[in-house]
Amino acid sequence: MASDGDMTGPAGTRQGLKRGVSLPLLTLYGLGTTIGAGIFVLIGKIAAVSGIYAPLAFLTASLIAGLSAFSFMEMSSRYPEAAGEAAYVTESFGSRTLGLIVGLLVVAAGLISTSAIIIGFAGYLGELTALPAPVSQAGIVILLAVLVAAGVGVSVMAAAIVTLLEVGVLVALAVLGVPELAGAEHTGAVLAIPADGAAFYGIMAGAVLAFYAFIGFEDIVNLAEETRNPRRALPAAILLTLICTAVLYMLAAIVGIGTVDAEKLAASPAPLALIFEELSAGSGRIISAIAVISVLNGALVQIIMASRVLYGLSRRGLLPGWLGTVLPRVQTPGPAILISAGTVMVLTLSLDIVRLAGATSIVALCIFTLVNAALLRLKWSGPPPEPGPTIVPAILPALGIIASLALIGFEAWRVL
Repeated sequence: MASDGDMTGPAGTRQGLKRGVSLPLLTLYGLGTTIGAGIFVLIGKIAAVSGIYAPLAFLTASLIAGLSAFSFMEMSSRYPEAAGEAAYVTESFGSRTLGLIVGLLVVAAGLISTSAIIIGFAGYLGELTALPAPVSQAGIVILLAVLVAAGVGVSVMAAAIVTLLEVGVLVALAVLGVPELAGAEHTGAVLAIPADGAAFYGIMAGAVLAFYAFIGFEDIVNLAEETRNPRRALPAAILLTLICTAVLYMLAAIVGIGTVDAEKLAASPAPLALIFEELSAGSGRIISAIAVISVLNGALVQIIMASRVLYGLSRRGLLPGWLGTVLPRVQTPGPAILISAGTVMVLTLSLDIVRLAGATSIVALCIFTLVNAALLRLKWSGPPPEPGPTIVPAILPALGIIASLALIGFEAWRVL
């Protein structure tokens, strides 16, 4: 198990990662990896399947994500390692193979999500320039890889600054939109639980997509070896990230559905810019500009996460040793960053955002199921935890398993 200090490799010869991330930066990192394409792009897609019940789709997704968040809080305080979920499953089940599978699933979810984010970026960029989407997408992947390689302090600080802009946009929309809700036709209906099956189906279908918008809080655990006092900071940052994200998303969804026709919102490539235009009668270009930066921020933090998981798996001996190599000057995992960025490039140029978002949600739900199961096993038959970690009731991971499997089952049934 990793200690709170810098790690050396198995032979004690490798250079560890630099601990430069505080709790505020860690929380902003979590918000940065969560807020992004999920709300800036997918709110329109969710409106397309859930209609006026899009806010309920977001609420359902937040509750499902919240159950698993508690498991991540305890596991990250027990095992503060860069390998994150892979370390939790390995320690609980004693299977290096299962740990490797989970680790690769985490990397896959992050890189698929990054590709969806960058595709969403092109929609908002199209509101500002005539640059061809493939050119802008390829260029941004290269730029992000360079920024991630520059050092965790630089990349996380950049993510934190952009996150403040993201939160500012959502707060501004809420401030503008709340006064308008009093006279909106659908204001009373957006949070009413529907009685008919078709509406319930729409809510659940939207929840699968909306769940994508909440993926990101778990990425916090993969910065364990670059965080100060990780046993305390990681659980706190996870909880703060999820609460803030849920509140902001619900406000944005209520304002959007309450003031803009759902079909019109669904058809827009830049839905938040459309909401701003409807509320202020002004140009949405400033929102599009901030959205471009915000969407890219989500991609930045996902590449950080994926590269750290590859690094962590290498340090555990589950992947080739060269993936655990650290660039001497900046202390970042160079080969892991290169592999992550290359994969993103291929996915971005070959798939569409709805398929990518849906795939990300399903992979993440599988990961959440395994992490919840790992915590339950530790509680039932594992050794007692060391003094200090966050402890959650066993009912929460049990409910997390049920909720995650239920959403996976619904999506499988819907597709088939």
